[in-house]
Amino acid sequence: MKIKDSVVLVTGANRGIGAAFAQALLARGAKKVYAAARDPASVTMPGVIPVQLDVTKDADVIAAAAQCQDVTMVINNAGIARYGAFLADQSADAIREQMETNFFGVLRVSQGFAPVLAANGGGALLNVLSVASWINRPLLAGYGATKSAAWALTNGLRSELHDQGTQVLALHMGFVATDLTKDLDVPKQTPEAIVAAALDALEAGEREVMADDLTQTVKAGLSATPASYM
Repeated sequence: MKIKDSVVLVTGANRGIGAAFAQALLARGAKKVYAAARDPASVTMPGVIPVQLDVTKDADVIAAAAQCQDVTMVINNAGIARYGAFLADQSADAIREQMETNFFGVLRVSQGFAPVLAANGGGALLNVLSVASWINRPLLAGYGATKSAAWALTNGLRSELHDQGTQVLALHMGFVATDLTKDLDVPKQTPEAIVAAALDALEAGEREVMADDLTQTVKAGLSATPASYM
């Protein structure tokens, strides 16, 4: 998938990794970037087109797909995280909330835009996942579960969209310096570095990219004894 002259929809594009994607796409020659957010007024980046899109609402997805009929690439970036272990009080409510955005939101947007991508030659679908797709710790237990589910969804979509010529890329990374991780005292990558790795992989025709050393190490250790997720 070539970025130059592409038309891209980025969900959660008002800040963090989503905003970094929008900026990098413009710099690499995308013809048009739709910057989707729950509140389009929060999108202030010059050169993008703000779009109302709450990925938890069917009506928003339907409206966005109708508005953005020229899209050739979709970046499913919108996501939320809530701290807490599986056995914490009220953890089920927090996990349901995260699943609605991190899994069902990706599913809704993919369902809504798959016909658009098909009509425009296939294009690409890039899903922002995490090293938490493979490892789970009490700090972000529910979040990890949603990313594991989104990884399975991504692999399934890759098979289902193959015949229409849609490239499906899974982006995995560790901690990134965004609002989501601002309270965590851990090593972090910059959003710009993660986005650069993702877009390089996309243009190279890859199906999965491990965007930092941590993620590469964990992925390589999935079949080790003991496995990295242990």
